[in-house]
Amino acid sequence: MQKIRCAIYTRKSSEDGLEQEFNSLDAQRDACAAFVQSQKAEGWVLLPEHYDDGGLSGGTLDRPALQQLLQAIDEGLVDQIIVYKIDRLTRSLADFSKIVDRLDAAKASFVSVTQSFNTATSMGRLTLNMLLSFAQFEREVTAERIRDKIAASKRKGLWMGGNVPLGYDANGRTLAINITEAATIRQLYDLYLAQDNIRDVKKAAAKLGLRSRKRVSRSGEMSGGKPFDRGHIHHILTNPIYAGRIRHKGVVHEGQHPAIIDPESWDQVQIKLQNGAARTRTASGRSQDKGRPKVSRLCGKLFDETGDRLTPSHSKTRKGQRLRYYVSHRLIKHSGEPDISGWRLPAPELEKLVADQVCRTMDAPAFASKLITGVATAEIAIAHKAIRELLGTPANAETHRSKVLELVSRADLAPGKIRISLDAIATADFLSVPADRLNPEALNVTAVFRNRRRGVETRLVLSDAPPARDEVLLRNAALGHIWFGKIKSGQTYDDIASEAGVSRRRVMQLVDLAFLAPDIVGQILEGKQQTGLTSDHLIKRGFPDNWEDQRKAFAAL
Repeated sequence: MQKIRCAIYTRKSSEDGLEQEFNSLDAQRDACAAFVQSQKAEGWVLLPEHYDDGGLSGGTLDRPALQQLLQAIDEGLVDQIIVYKIDRLTRSLADFSKIVDRLDAAKASFVSVTQSFNTATSMGRLTLNMLLSFAQFEREVTAERIRDKIAASKRKGLWMGGNVPLGYDANGRTLAINITEAATIRQLYDLYLAQDNIRDVKKAAAKLGLRSRKRVSRSGEMSGGKPFDRGHIHHILTNPIYAGRIRHKGVVHEGQHPAIIDPESWDQVQIKLQNGAARTRTASGRSQDKGRPKVSRLCGKLFDETGDRLTPSHSKTRKGQRLRYYVSHRLIKHSGEPDISGWRLPAPELEKLVADQVCRTMDAPAFASKLITGVATAEIAIAHKAIRELLGTPANAETHRSKVLELVSRADLAPGKIRISLDAIATADFLSVPADRLNPEALNVTAVFRNRRRGVETRLVLSDAPPARDEVLLRNAALGHIWFGKIKSGQTYDDIASEAGVSRRRVMQLVDLAFLAPDIVGQILEGKQQTGLTSDHLIKRGFPDNWEDQRKAFAAL
């Protein structure tokens, strides 16, 4: 009679109860051993080795005892695996397929004690696949329920466990402030607002003797209690938990726990961090744009028609390009909730619009005389000279815009209209006149604009703004004409793509722009094309060949 060497495998998903003298793993082993004993007449022999995985999920094969067992099978030391139930071995149909392949290669099989089948028969394999399908389905449904519960709880601002952050103590489903540790958190934030550099914060924190929290693992191993490193400081500075918020999968919700850091201060720190990270660097790691203003200059100054402030935000393209926005705070606070409307405006365009409107207002011949009260010819002349210097030919357009936006104290957005208020003290200082000599009414600027939707964002265009050429569209249209001329001369798309260092598809896309109507090309040259007429729009959506149809289609943008 052929001897069949049997190895028992047991598993339990959680660690609960494993410390008991007789636990779930022991119960599984006893049942399997009894089954092997009942098959003694068939030549079954129980091997003495124990293959037990306690506290490990069946959704992965990365289990020490299972790997040891599979290795023993590969080496020909085991003929049959005995399990209490099939889901003890695995809950994944894909993983089961891998196990079966290894068993087939070693001419081995396995048996489930409580389920009457084994993999040595075709019916056993069919039944097994069906049971595993249900086991995997059950596991996935359970995981979905848990994920949904966690997501719903975090939307309500509840603390769902994990390592309790420095500065707090766990308090059921929320957090309570740890007064001693909270002082450390506030010091780190104050140091960053003062130093503006995480490396300097690290040095200052070390001098002050600030330390991370001491933690003790279940095994009694000590960790923490050390000076903060840069990564830990950055994590603390970017963690919305300290502003009384809860983050879940990139979405931030208002939490039910108290804030250690004022939300306004936390937002200010994020802006500083984002602007610091946005600096491009050379190969040596040095900043290429040192001194270049990158701050969201309208932070804290923008409000919409409901009185809600617009908060700086940003996203990244697939190429890693950083895009800045001003977003209504309610869109961030109630992210993911239905029927929440608000503003989402590209930051550079909005800052340019506000700066341009302020410049055009100040450039009016009578602005200085209306602004400064009383008979003050000399003061008006000085003010007019300062304005002309500001509006002259700046060496750096971004620096110029920053200086203008520093004069703005508040900007209120409403559909079709923006009201800009200049700061009296900043304006008086800039014009070198006493603040009490300024006319408050002249410090308010109102402008009418048109807004265009572009995906989830809105673009604002001043109704009386001078035309601005879309250089990208203009360049692409020019390339389209150049490449079309080469095609007419006998070159292929591949020849042009190789010569220009672009893809064949890119050449084909831009050549289509050569078929735009001449008057539309003229509008592009003058910057008078419709707001929504961009390269992306033309390339992604296409356009009619007939010129008249083009005019009708573009007029609707």
